[in-house]
Amino acid sequence: MGDSGVLTIVDRELASRASAVTRLPIAEALPLLVRLRDEPGCHPAAAFWSAATVAALRLVAAGRLLPVVTEAGHDAWRAGPIEPADVVWLRGLAEAMPAEAHAVAVPGDSDEPRFPARYPLLRAFVDAVADTLPRTPAAARATGTSAFAAVAPQQVPALRDWAGEVSAGLDSGVKVSLRVDALDDDFTSGRFRAVVQVHSLTDPAQLVDAGQLWAGGDGFGGFGPRARVDVMLALRRGAQVWPPLEPLLGAVVPDELGLGDVEIAELLADAAPRLAAAGIDVHWPTALARDLTAKAVVGTTDDAPSDLPSFFGGHALLGFDWQLALGGEPLTPAEMDRLAEAHRPIVRLRDRWILVDPALAAKARDRMLKPLTPMDALGVALSGTAEIDGERVDVITDGWLDSLRERLSAPPEPLEQPAELAATLRDYQLRGLRWLSTMTAVGLGGCLADDMGLGKTITLIALHLCRQADPATVGPTLVVCPASLLGNWEREIRRFAPATEVRRFHGTERALGELGTGFVLTTYGTVRADTASLATPRWGLLVADEAQHVKNPRSSTAEALRELPSAARIALTGTPVENNLSELWAILDWTTPGLLGTLPEFRRQWAKPVEAGTDPAAGERLSRLIRPFLLRRRKIDPGIAPELPAKTETDRPVTLTAEQAGLYEAVVRELMADIAGSEGIARRGRIVKLLTGLKQICNHPAQYLKEPGEATLRGRSGKLELLDELLDTILAEDGAVLVFTQYVAMARLIERHLAERGVPTQLLHGGTPVPRREELVQRFQRGEVPVFLLSLKAAGTGLNLTRAEHVVHYDRWWNPAVEDQATDRAYRIGQTRPVQVHRLIAEGTVEDRIAEMLRAKRALADAVLTSGEAALTELTDHELAELVELRSRR
Repeated sequence: MGDSGVLTIVDRELASRASAVTRLPIAEALPLLVRLRDEPGCHPAAAFWSAATVAALRLVAAGRLLPVVTEAGHDAWRAGPIEPADVVWLRGLAEAMPAEAHAVAVPGDSDEPRFPARYPLLRAFVDAVADTLPRTPAAARATGTSAFAAVAPQQVPALRDWAGEVSAGLDSGVKVSLRVDALDDDFTSGRFRAVVQVHSLTDPAQLVDAGQLWAGGDGFGGFGPRARVDVMLALRRGAQVWPPLEPLLGAVVPDELGLGDVEIAELLADAAPRLAAAGIDVHWPTALARDLTAKAVVGTTDDAPSDLPSFFGGHALLGFDWQLALGGEPLTPAEMDRLAEAHRPIVRLRDRWILVDPALAAKARDRMLKPLTPMDALGVALSGTAEIDGERVDVITDGWLDSLRERLSAPPEPLEQPAELAATLRDYQLRGLRWLSTMTAVGLGGCLADDMGLGKTITLIALHLCRQADPATVGPTLVVCPASLLGNWEREIRRFAPATEVRRFHGTERALGELGTGFVLTTYGTVRADTASLATPRWGLLVADEAQHVKNPRSSTAEALRELPSAARIALTGTPVENNLSELWAILDWTTPGLLGTLPEFRRQWAKPVEAGTDPAAGERLSRLIRPFLLRRRKIDPGIAPELPAKTETDRPVTLTAEQAGLYEAVVRELMADIAGSEGIARRGRIVKLLTGLKQICNHPAQYLKEPGEATLRGRSGKLELLDELLDTILAEDGAVLVFTQYVAMARLIERHLAERGVPTQLLHGGTPVPRREELVQRFQRGEVPVFLLSLKAAGTGLNLTRAEHVVHYDRWWNPAVEDQATDRAYRIGQTRPVQVHRLIAEGTVEDRIAEMLRAKRALADAVLTSGEAALTELTDHELAELVELRSRR
C-alpha cells in the first residue's frame, strides 16, 4: 500500500519476467478484497488482505471513526477508538501476515522482501479503509467543519491542533478507567472514592493510578510524554457525560474523587454506561455483591382451572409481579420489604453488602405489574420474556401454568387413531393428530402447516372422529375452504369416514337444518355472505382450509370467520407466511386469539426485529412462543415421506427475440422517465406497471400488445419456442405436464398456439366453474389430456395432479412459496415418478436478476419472508434502472 490510500498489487510470478503492478485506490479495491475471502483456492496474501479489509470495515460499521490532519496538512479519517481487545486482535492478525502479503523491501534482504514492523503497515491500511467511507454531509455535522465531508482531500493545517485533541484521548497509548474504593473495609460508613486509573493500550497488563503517573517525573511511569495530556482529554470527555468528574479537570493531580450516595446511585443507574461509551470503564469493589436481579413472575396456583377451554376464553386475570433474587435465590417478602425501605444504594442482605441499582429498588417498592389475561400469561410463559415499559425482561412461571407450558412444549401424549377411520395414518400424520388433539383439548387452536400433499385433510378427519368419542368435545365440525375444494373434502370424508354425515352449506338454497355430529362444508364467500346463519350454532371444531385466505386480518373474510363460535379452531395451510410475519399473526390470532397481542404490538416487538435482523434473539423468542401452535413438516424432512420420488428443479434460460428486445428497451426508456418524475403512490403504481409490462414482453409480445386472436405467435418469443421443445420431448415419452402462468391471457395464447400444432390441452383458471374444474382434474388424471394449462393463483392450491411428472413455470411469481405450492400439485403423496420442474427465465432481463436474488436468498425464501414486487416499488431510481436494464449475456 502506497501513499494517499493506494493499494499496489504485485504479481510475483510475472514480476520476474516483467513489471506486473496494478495500483488501485483503496475505495476501488474494497469490493474486490471483500469478495476474495469467499473465493475457493484463494492465495494466502489475498486472503490476508481480505481479512484485514473485513476487520477495518467492522470497526467502521461500529462507528469507530476519528478526524485527523495528516503530516501533509490534509483532512482525513482514521479508525478509532482502538480498544485493548482490538489492539490485541489486530496485532495477532499482523503476526499472521505472510511474506507474500507485502512488498516493502528492507536493506540487506537477499531473496524475499521482508517487513518486520507489520503492525504499522496493517494499521495504516485500516486507516486508509476508514478514510474511504465517511465523506458524506453527515460528517460535517459530526465534526463542525465541512472539510471532512469533502470527497477530495482538503488542505486544513489550521485544524491540526483541534483534530489532535479530538483523537488523542480516544485512540492513543492510554485508556482511563475509574476504580470505586470504599473508605472503610466493612462499608458501614457508606463513603467511597473513585480512583483514576491509567491503562496502556498496547500492553493491557500495564496499569497505574493517575497519582503514580503524575509522580513519575520525566519518566512518565513508562507511558510516554503524551500520557498526562491523554488522561486529561479522557477526563474532559467523561465530564461531558457525567459532570461530577469536573473537579478533576482543575486539580493539580487528577487522582481521585469523593463519592456520596447520589453519585453512587447515578453510576449504578446510567452514568456508568455513559462513561463506558465515552471510553471510561467503572470498576466496583469485589467485596460488594452486584448479583441482585429482577424477573417478572406470573402468579398461579398449583391446581389448574377445572375447565381450561372456558378459562382461556373467559375474562379472568392473573397476577404479574416483580421477583428479585440474590445470586439466583429469590428474596423473601421480608427481604423485599427491607430493600424497598432502604434509601441508600448499598443495602445489607444475608450478611452481605449489596450494590442496588435504583431501578431494582423501585421494583421492590412497586411490585405489582399490570395483570395478565390467561392468553397473555401463556404467551409470556412460552417465550420466557415480556416487554415492560420498553424493556425486555425474563419471566418466571410456576404452578399449573408452568405444567401447561411443559405439556405444550413436550411431544404429544400417546393416542391411537380412531377405529372409525377407514385408513392407516402414516407415522407423521399420527403425530399430527396427537398434536391437534392436545391443543384442542385445552381450548387452544393451532395451525397445521404441512407441505401440500402430506395429508392434512385425512389428519383433520381423524381429529373429528377422536373428538366425537369424548362427551366433552362432541359436536359438529365446520370446514371453510375455497369453492374448488368442496368436492375434494366431501370425497375424502366419505372415503375415510364413511359412517360420518357430511353436507354442503353452499349455493342459493343452502340450509343448515338440524345439526348432528358430522361435517358441514362451506366456502369463504358463503361465510361472508351468510355470517349470521353460520354464527348461530356453536361448532365443536372450526377449520379454515387454505388459511392464507385470512392472512389479511382486516378483510371481510377474516372478520366474518372471527364471528363464528366454536370450541376450538384449526387452520390448514401449506404456506403460513407468503409475504411477511404479519400474515402469521393473522392466522394464529384467529386460531388462538390474544396469543401474539395486537397487530401493532406484534409488528413492533416481533416482526420488525426478526425481518430486519436487528435483534438475533428475537427470532428464537418468537420461535419458542409459536412453536406449540404451529406444526410444520416438509416433504424433504427425514422420515416424512421417504416413498416420494426425486424432484429436480431447473432454471431454463431463453434469449429474447429481436422484437422482444426492442419492445423491452422501449418500455424501460418510456416508463423510467415517468417514474423519475413521480413520487408516493403514483410512483409505486408506475413501477408495478413497468414490471408487469416487462414480464409480459418476456412471455410474448402478443400478450403485452394485446393483439387480436388471429395474430401470428410463432417465432416471436424465446419462451414459447423453448416450451415447444420441452413439450415435444415430454410427449414423445408419453409424459404429462402442468404449465403454470400467472396471466390467463398468456394461458389462452399458449392454448391457441398448441391447438394450431395439434397438441391436446385443457385450461383451468379462476373463472372455471367448480363442476367443470373437477371434470378437468379427472380427465387429466385419467390420462386423456397430456398438457394442463393452469392459472397460478387459481390452481396453485387444492388440486391433486399426480399424473404429471413435469411442471413448467412459464413465468415467475417471484415468491418461492407460491411457486412451491403450485409444484406440489404434482409432487405430493401418490406421486410415483420423479418430478422435473422447469422455470423459464428470459436472459439479461429483470426476470434474470430476480432469479439471481432468489437463489442468493434461498434461506430467507425457505422461511417465506419475502415481499415480492411490493419491495421492488421501494427501490431508488438508480436501483430500479439497474434491475430492469436489458443486458447482453455472453
